[in-house]
Amino acid sequence: MRRKDVSYPPHVASRAARLKEDAPATEPAGRASALLDTRVVYCGDCLEQLKKLPEHCVDLIYIDPPFNSNRNYEVFWGETKEKRAFQDRHESTQAYIDFMRPRCVELGRVLKPTGSFYYHCDWHASHYVKVMLDQIFGENNFINEVVWKRQTSHNDAKQGSKHFGRLHDVLLFYCGGSEAYTWNQQYVPLDQSYIESHYSQADERGRRFQWGDLRAPGGAAPSKGNPHYTVLGVDGYWRYTQEKMEQFIREGRVAIPPGGEVPRYKRFLDESKGLPVGSVWDDINPINSQAKESRGYPTQKPLPLLERIIQTSSNENDIVLDAFCGCGTALVAAQKLKRQWIGIDVSPTACRVMAKRLRDVCGLPEDESLWKNGRGFVVRGLPWTEEKLRAIPPFEFENWAVIALGGIPNKTKVGDKGIDGRIFPVGAEPAPFKEHELALQERWYPIQVKQKDKVGRPDIDQFETAMRRSRREKGFFVAFDYTEDALREIDRFFKDDHAVIAPLTVREILDEQIARKLV
Repeated sequence: MRRKDVSYPPHVASRAARLKEDAPATEPAGRASALLDTRVVYCGDCLEQLKKLPEHCVDLIYIDPPFNSNRNYEVFWGETKEKRAFQDRHESTQAYIDFMRPRCVELGRVLKPTGSFYYHCDWHASHYVKVMLDQIFGENNFINEVVWKRQTSHNDAKQGSKHFGRLHDVLLFYCGGSEAYTWNQQYVPLDQSYIESHYSQADERGRRFQWGDLRAPGGAAPSKGNPHYTVLGVDGYWRYTQEKMEQFIREGRVAIPPGGEVPRYKRFLDESKGLPVGSVWDDINPINSQAKESRGYPTQKPLPLLERIIQTSSNENDIVLDAFCGCGTALVAAQKLKRQWIGIDVSPTACRVMAKRLRDVCGLPEDESLWKNGRGFVVRGLPWTEEKLRAIPPFEFENWAVIALGGIPNKTKVGDKGIDGRIFPVGAEPAPFKEHELALQERWYPIQVKQKDKVGRPDIDQFETAMRRSRREKGFFVAFDYTEDALREIDRFFKDDHAVIAPLTVREILDEQIARKLV
């Protein structure tokens, strides 16, 4: 019996009853859904965007949300090689679950009864995520825990470590509640050792085959409806009708093996689909920095992984949703496989990266008029212009600027000693630090933000003092513009103190022209 969680909203608690309803009719091939727009990338929090979607409108959902892994990545993204930080941390596992729960509730609401849901996670929180998803989707709707081997042992288990190498991610797979959920069995090629051991026979034409059983399953039992007749002189109960058996004999597929007594069926190697894909996927390699499809995104998943999921759990023109779509691998796979798709991500940079990828890899134009005619895609919600940024509260502006640079905002907004955030260079790991403290031994660069039309020399003087106090040789300053006195002081600071202040304008950030100053 499906468990109910009375603490959930009524539309979730009553999900079991609603799942019995028929799914919406499938759209004709080549048409987008009449219920919602597809081929759209939404920039923003998926919780807010999902609330705008109608119930039971999506055929397949895949999400790869930031893991609760307390890691910080810094990478180069996009055409301009903009240096970005992808922060992937929560205060605790409970904070991570609390963040994901309302979003998964909304994902469950928009999933069709015949749909499928995949949650991609790693060892840090997978067990807690499974409990949460059982409550939302129902224990009986859990189909598989899929293990994807994403790396080899030398990547994780180092000399002196006291744990087994952590080599895999987990995909938690749920159906939408109907037994008629989409399922297209996928296969992997047979390896040579399997062929040698199982297809050891060859016919007169050299076609390799293995012998298959023709006897009725469960033995000779007339009560089970097994047909009874004679095959090649052998009387018995068989698993096929007599007409079908005679067809097999004419095709040369039935014979009595040498030394045998019972007719058997020839299963030819060249007709084999391969081995059905199981719950352990060790045949899909992870992305490395040299891979052609790499976009520099720290948690980018390989295209074949998403293609397998989409091919298994959707059909052409079905709607695929990725609510944490990062650099857009699920969207690219869906487009290539002729599915409709919707992408959501909170990062404007990620949305720009995936838009470029859709243009370059899929040849899909980003054009409003073409999109309306079913031949392009659009990005919605890229929020910031200079005008809007001038109008938002100062602390919000600080957060925007620091995050736009790939930094970590300083939690202390008052008395921050002239430092609004920090950037960690490639490979640096930020150690835990207490409120009101900045660790001096770490390798990091300070960020100062001023919501001013023009920053003057006094502002630069204050930042120089903050850099000396924290013993930093490089820092970043963000404003709308700078006075000549401010820029001269930055030059003097470099000549006399051998320290660098990179003055960045809001326009440069919006136009993604900051890479040359971040390196």
